[in-house]
Amino acid sequence: MTDFNQIYNQYFIDVYKYALSLSRNEAVAEEITQETFFKALKSLGKFDGKCKLYVWLCQIAKNTYYTFFNKENRLATDAEGVDTFYADGLEQGFLIRESAFEVHKALHKLTEPYKEVFSLRFFGELPFSQIAELFGKTESWARVTYHRARLKIKEELA
Repeated sequence: MTDFNQIYNQYFIDVYKYALSLSRNEAVAEEITQETFFKALKSLGKFDGKCKLYVWLCQIAKNTYYTFFNKENRLATDAEGVDTFYADGLEQGFLIRESAFEVHKALHKLTEPYKEVFSLRFFGELPFSQIAELFGKTESWARVTYHRARLKIKEELA
């Protein structure tokens, strides 16, 4: 347990910042971070050391965030299946939401690693150096992969 306390103390701030970059919400980031360390504690025996501990924790955080995000989207839909966002009648919000949906559809069609690199950079606002570290690649690789993902999304939207 002492080892886990050391891990928690050493990586808490980094994992929190990563979760915050994904969620852009301090309360959500705090919840994601706590859930990440809870899951890590339960799975610590399964950590095989093939990647850095920080990378493993960020992967757990990312999966936890996506699970949370999908759950929140399902909860936002009311009984009639009408999204509460549209119920406000904000035409501008609707247009922004439609544009974002088209980008997400194009993003969904991307293969890995383009999909994840684009998401980490665009939505997570991570620097290329951290993206490179997550993948165990160079910063140049992260930049090129992101650029190619952007081009593929632009082609899909055109």
